[in-house]
Amino acid sequence: MKKYSYTSGTSDEPLLGLTIGGAFEETVSRFPKNEAVVSRHQNIRYTYEQLEIRVNQCAKAFLSIDIKKGDRVGICAPNCVEWLIVQIATAKIGAILVNINPSYRTYELEYALNHSGCKSIVIADKSKHIDYSEMMYELIPILKDNLLPTFDCDEFPLLKSVISLSKNNLHGILMWEEFIDMGIRIDYHELEKRQSTLSFDDPINIQFTSGTTGSPKGATLSHHNILNNGYFATKTQRITEKDKIVIPVPLYHCFGMVLGNLGCISQGATMIYPSETFDAETTLKAISEEKATALYGVPTMFFAELDHPNRKKYDLSSLRTGIMAGSLCPTELMKKVQSEMNLTEMGIGYGMTETSPLSTQTRHDTSFEKRVSTVGKILPHTEIKIIHPETHQVVPIGETGELCTRGYCVMLGYWNDPVRTKESIDSAGWMHSGDLAIMDNEGYINIVGRIKDMIIRGGENIYPKVIEEFLYTHENIKEVSVFGIPDEKLGEQVCVWIQMQDNYKLTELEVKEYCRGKIAHYTIPYYVKFVHEFPMTVTGKIRKVEMREAMKEELGLSK
Repeated sequence: MKKYSYTSGTSDEPLLGLTIGGAFEETVSRFPKNEAVVSRHQNIRYTYEQLEIRVNQCAKAFLSIDIKKGDRVGICAPNCVEWLIVQIATAKIGAILVNINPSYRTYELEYALNHSGCKSIVIADKSKHIDYSEMMYELIPILKDNLLPTFDCDEFPLLKSVISLSKNNLHGILMWEEFIDMGIRIDYHELEKRQSTLSFDDPINIQFTSGTTGSPKGATLSHHNILNNGYFATKTQRITEKDKIVIPVPLYHCFGMVLGNLGCISQGATMIYPSETFDAETTLKAISEEKATALYGVPTMFFAELDHPNRKKYDLSSLRTGIMAGSLCPTELMKKVQSEMNLTEMGIGYGMTETSPLSTQTRHDTSFEKRVSTVGKILPHTEIKIIHPETHQVVPIGETGELCTRGYCVMLGYWNDPVRTKESIDSAGWMHSGDLAIMDNEGYINIVGRIKDMIIRGGENIYPKVIEEFLYTHENIKEVSVFGIPDEKLGEQVCVWIQMQDNYKLTELEVKEYCRGKIAHYTIPYYVKFVHEFPMTVTGKIRKVEMREAMKEELGLSK
């Protein structure tokens, strides 16, 4: 009998029927003296009971400026302990946290604030390239003349307050400590009363997806979505209250705030922020000095850590596990991470913001081959099917199709965008990923690429990941990215950008000769370009759209 590409994640362990605030309080009561968070660049360490004090102060402060259940509170800041405090505090009062990319400039920030309808926003101090308060003054000129904690403005009719993490006093903007002190006049019973009105199905988070076309979509997630995903992702890694997870990925992204923060909170583990933004050596130093047991990151971060000239100075022997996710993870990279960084139980996770984020994950006891060549098996309480992109019929085992996910992890929808919600979640509740995947007889999933990235050359379907995986086997190639370029005769031709290891060089001919006889002739790259770096999103994903446009212009194909 023919088997089809469908699987469901069974479990003896039930889903958590808790709000994020309730789960946090439960962890505090179980592990009050455990170190909850270490923000190394801020020189801050809190135990769970110390963190709870700061969280409750922040929650009461939001009540003091009239943040109601369902109101949106934005946060635009790099990794810091205040980010974590705001995340839990907003959840405790039922406000919807709006994650705003700290790389946004005024146009993007204006869109995020207006689209989500933020009532308040927490902003960072200046970064190397951005002055966040100056952006707010540019967007809201009346702020400079404002003398009250709140304001009214025509540009953002729902926005009433701006809170800054800056140490300097800023006109019309609440300073963080000043804001926290405002909670003193709110009785703790008011916070308890608010919490009693909350449901775990309430929306609690809006995350803007980093789409490459069109305006960003605000994936709306509930307590139930993200708390359970963080819980089962860390449970799968065998994380306990004794573990310490280094989190160099940005908190404004699902990877950081769900798998990192909520994952640790759900188990009583320690969150370690090595720096505001990713730095390879700072991350290695944090692992060594904190005796960390787990490390999270996207592939580009692990490449940077492995290639750092000072890597061998740092003791990584305490490491055991972690998650590599965010983009396709090369097999050769996974092998190096396990053998050279002591990450013997390192796993790969697959998912998307709209599924909270993980749908699949590798397990520690899976065979080495499966752990480095697949994205694992389905997580508990979740379903996956792989369908033909056109007929939508479930494809037989071993055939390529679009991966779809259903279960507790699927978002509530895109904020104020029913049309695009309907385009992504069908009438049966399946979230369509846009990713091409293959399922084997044991239920292991292999992601082949994006439907939009698939190259069709002379009628042949070519999956970039297959070529990328092969090129990674060349010892002197550091990173590669394969994509299609328009071709008048064949429809598309294969193009590759290659970043070499330091002090090594290859020619275009040598690359093609390396491929000849080892991969199908029609998949051998027609165009080969050597680069020093790739255009990246802030979450470490290679922007193939930019590369494709650059090559089209270079080849005179953009006209």
